[in-house]
Amino acid sequence: MPHAADSPHPSDSPDASVPDAVLAAVEARLISTFGEPDGRAAITFLGTDRIEVLRFPQPEGLYRYATLGMSVAPMTDPTALVADPIAGPRAELVVTVRGGQDGLLRPLATLAAAPQVEGLVVAPGASLDLGDPLWPGAPFTSFLVAEPGGLVEDLELPEPAEPVRFLPLLPMTPNEAAHKRVHGAAELQERWLRHGTDLRDQQRKSVPLADA
Repeated sequence: MPHAADSPHPSDSPDASVPDAVLAAVEARLISTFGEPDGRAAITFLGTDRIEVLRFPQPEGLYRYATLGMSVAPMTDPTALVADPIAGPRAELVVTVRGGQDGLLRPLATLAAAPQVEGLVVAPGASLDLGDPLWPGAPFTSFLVAEPGGLVEDLELPEPAEPVRFLPLLPMTPNEAAHKRVHGAAELQERWLRHGTDLRDQQRKSVPLADA
């Protein structure tokens, strides 16, 4: 099994037209990066393929939650007259929390199913808003989609299929989400960095949004 840092040889790339092959390669990439999962949940929404969410325990009390199933088909522009079954961006979602939070399972699966259900194309810099707390008691109602590649290396597929990208999701408070809509994702991320915000803290407060 290749390590996440290794680029697969062309012969190792899964056939993008075979969903099971893509899912097997995605799961192998996640396991080679995070280790074996200690739990998983499968959720099926009406009219969609099954979405799984895998839980990976990590050092220092961290847990990674990753979707499995979003990447079986490319995301397509809902305005496109004809959807290409091979070409188009593919992704899975990854959330990191300290101490674990299984209340994330259904929200993550819901977001992973959104491209099939709503024709949504999930891309870095976007906001994913559930309208409710991300888990019971959470101070967050939405995620900021961060750039891929930092946690899990892209999984290459044979052309013309695009690689599967593993998109980190960063929880946002309602005030942070409103600030991001006005000032943009880069400004909010810079603010988090400047204030040393621990984005993995389940109960963190909103970053200061007014400059002194």
